[in-house]
Amino acid sequence: MSLQATTPSYRPWLTGMSEAIPLLGGYVPVAISFGLIATQAGFSTWEAVLISTLIYAGASQFLFVGMVAAGAPLWLVVAMTLLINLRHVVYAPNLAPWLTPSRLWPWLMHGLTDQIFAVAHARLPQLPASQRLGWFTGAALLAWLSWIGGTALGAVAGGELIARWALMGEILPFALPALFLVLIAPRFTSRRWSLALGLTILSALLLTILGLTNLAIPLAAACGALCFQAVKFDHSHKRARARRPS
Repeated sequence: MSLQATTPSYRPWLTGMSEAIPLLGGYVPVAISFGLIATQAGFSTWEAVLISTLIYAGASQFLFVGMVAAGAPLWLVVAMTLLINLRHVVYAPNLAPWLTPSRLWPWLMHGLTDQIFAVAHARLPQLPASQRLGWFTGAALLAWLSWIGGTALGAVAGGELIARWALMGEILPFALPALFLVLIAPRFTSRRWSLALGLTILSALLLTILGLTNLAIPLAAACGALCFQAVKFDHSHKRARARRPS
């Protein structure tokens, strides 16, 4: 009886962790790259690990390290970091319908990365409400710890790894974008998602070409989200036509 009572408490955690394991193929290489770049910019190993622990924001971390190393004022560093992370404002409303009542959710949002959002958006609706908190905790925790561990590895031994395998230095930066493309690729089977994602990609490319690199991510994400909410294809005519006798 005690086994039955305790099983539900940890099983969603394990399920979340197991389903987040494929994310490590993108997280760890990029985290290694960040650890190496941070130490090359003058940060100590502990400072690099602390940045990954507290900021934990991928592109924002690279920007943070570069701007601090260049001597940019602190207010500008903070403003640019927040600007890049504005895309999380788009994530929240899309996950909100699936969140169960709990005081832990605001703390867990520290682990809401692009990839965790993509997996959670597809997975949470499929889970019973009682398992969603545990699943998200397990998935987010594994991803966070792998990012911290990869940063530590890159800070300690990244230079040696690149020296031994020079090609790794060219490959590492592309691991995370490649992983994200794999996660969103199945969405292109839907016309609504295809339109929203297509508009997001075109907006980001246009803004980048115009030189608005830092604004490209949040503005493109906002355009895609607005498109997704505004456009709804009417399938009633198809269903009526299908019911019509030949």
